[in-house]
Amino acid sequence: MLIILVFIILFHIAAAILLFVATIHNAWWVVSPPGRDAIYSDLWYSCNNTCYPVENSHTADAAYLQAVQATMILATILCCVSFFVFILQLFRLKQGERFIFTAIIQLLASLCAMIAAAIYTAQKNSFHVASLQQGSYGSSYILAWISFPMTLISGLMYLVLRKRK
Repeated sequence: MLIILVFIILFHIAAAILLFVATIHNAWWVVSPPGRDAIYSDLWYSCNNTCYPVENSHTADAAYLQAVQATMILATILCCVSFFVFILQLFRLKQGERFIFTAIIQLLASLCAMIAAAIYTAQKNSFHVASLQQGSYGSSYILAWISFPMTLISGLMYLVLRKRK
């Protein structure tokens, strides 16, 4: 049982790290114009040699971008909260009980990560300026999609996990 518990904790921590990296790192969108440096764009900044804020990110025109920002931050926070709740429940629950509350929080984190990546996929052209629209998805975008099934699997593991001797 101890090996399964260690595996679940490591899996949860890996999912949280992926969420942090996907939220913070500036490689959601990559544009490589010929003869120039690549431009990396994330949820807040566009960078090549210097970084500058995403244009009109504070206006209603970028409401989709704000939704992606909010749901990625919420997914990261919920993933961290579910880990602390798991640690608390590990010592508080009686043997044979399930980690339902931890699973619910982790499944909500999974849902938020999926919503953020789906909104970004559907609306990427609405908040990029014309010069950045001819690019491709970057590593942070891929990590956001990878963190979705990882947090989903982690939440499902908490649902079926029983505390045994």
